[in-house]
Amino acid sequence: MRGRGPSALGAVLLLASCQAVEARGRPTPPAARRKVMDVISQDDVGRTLPRGRVLLEDAKGGVHEVEVEVAATPESRTRGLMWRKELPAGQGMLFVFAEEEVQSFWMRNTLIPLDMLFIDSEGRIVGIIERAQPRTLTARTVGVPGRYVLEVPGGWCESKGIAAGGTVELQGLEGLEVIP
Repeated sequence: MRGRGPSALGAVLLLASCQAVEARGRPTPPAARRKVMDVISQDDVGRTLPRGRVLLEDAKGGVHEVEVEVAATPESRTRGLMWRKELPAGQGMLFVFAEEEVQSFWMRNTLIPLDMLFIDSEGRIVGIIERAQPRTLTARTVGVPGRYVLEVPGGWCESKGIAAGGTVELQGLEGLEVIP
């Protein structure tokens, strides 16, 4: 009996090894793939967000339009613009909160510099953080209550003459459910 044990064990190990090699050569079936549930994971593509527009008045009275994705849920606000490699001029993300309060943002896993415009419920820009450095956990806040934060490409505010105290008009948010 003792002589057969190692041979039988060797055969089982060889068979298991062959099956493992064969399995690695084939793609994993969709049903067996693990769904990524971490909204800050690069592999989590996130949901398609509602879209809207923000019209911003510059210091000379000109109006500039930004097409935005609207983040109105905890998951979409947490994900934000993480892992994006570019954000074209004229595009951005509008973060919508249920209540007006002092907002604070960080740039974890955000690959591009951004301008952050903090906006109150009346549509007034209460502060701007320009060219926020990517991939940092530094808290960025203007210390003034706001209900919205608009993120646009870094340097966009300066190039368009957008400043604190300016006004904005939000379009396309009618009927939007904001989840705290």
